[in-house]
Amino acid sequence: MADVLSQNQIDMLLNSLQGGSTQETEPAQQAEKSYRKYDFYSPKKFTKDKLRILSDVFDKYSRIMATQLGSILRLTCESDVVAIEEQRYYEFSNALGDDDVMTVVNVELPDQAKNKPVLMHISPMLMVNFIDRMLGGEESSMEIDNSYVYTDIEEALYESIIKYFIDGLRETWATYITLNFNFGQLELSPGMFQAIGMDETIVIITVNLKMDKIQGVLSICFPGNLLSDIFSILDKRINREKEDGMNYVDSSKDIMHYIQGSELSVRARLGNIRLNLVDIYNLHEGDIINLNKPKDSEVEIQVEGTSWFKGRLGQHKKNMSVLITDVNARVKAKQESMET
Repeated sequence: MADVLSQNQIDMLLNSLQGGSTQETEPAQQAEKSYRKYDFYSPKKFTKDKLRILSDVFDKYSRIMATQLGSILRLTCESDVVAIEEQRYYEFSNALGDDDVMTVVNVELPDQAKNKPVLMHISPMLMVNFIDRMLGGEESSMEIDNSYVYTDIEEALYESIIKYFIDGLRETWATYITLNFNFGQLELSPGMFQAIGMDETIVIITVNLKMDKIQGVLSICFPGNLLSDIFSILDKRINREKEDGMNYVDSSKDIMHYIQGSELSVRARLGNIRLNLVDIYNLHEGDIINLNKPKDSEVEIQVEGTSWFKGRLGQHKKNMSVLITDVNARVKAKQESMET
């Protein structure tokens, strides 16, 4: 039995016959646009420019920590910033479990004003494998429960490891402002921590860490008041430089002037030869070593182990000397670029 057309389908067929087109007469319904809700109760405190500064700071921080962890744990480590978000403290606190360990980091500004501490949290999966590596382990443990409870010995190792992350903060911020980050304490009950109010503004920096097959997250919580003080100091410094008429000038000549006073080792290399250990063992005073080079051949002059010049052996005021006969092409190119 043939399908029965609805009234809407009949109207569409009639319209297509009259207009000579098979396109629908009704415009396609456009997809609804999604809008982000703005919380007027708690407006954002930091502009995109301020968050961009934090992005630059912690991009450098992630590179420093990847290098430092690789040297400590004897593994290739990767680190990158996943997100920088302005939130309320309860969102950071609610994400932590009752058995999680949170690190309290005290911060001292240049004006020595008292500020609320910075908080750090590392995934238990990462920290347990860090500790295992510190104790000489070689295999990665993939089965760690988020409710893992650290022993007293592991808490001591946890503290020593987290101090590397704190030192990385101090080194990273030194480019912008001198901040003194000091280890405060390990907070074993994050839900009981009350130094920061639940509704206070914070900025959460999420750094993804990857070690071998293990992957986890480092979360750093900066209180809003602390960041406001930091940005205020930076703004005052920039305004003061503008008022004083300080212009950034090319100081390469001054730098070169100070570098020229450095002491470097210069060696004249006569030649190369390979000998067996038995031949070296049987060497005595008066033996002759053949360098397989003509007596009038040029010698290589090295500066700090790098070949810079070619020269000939000679005598100057009863002292053995080397006459420079040619300059290394690479060195010559650098000298010409510095002169220009």
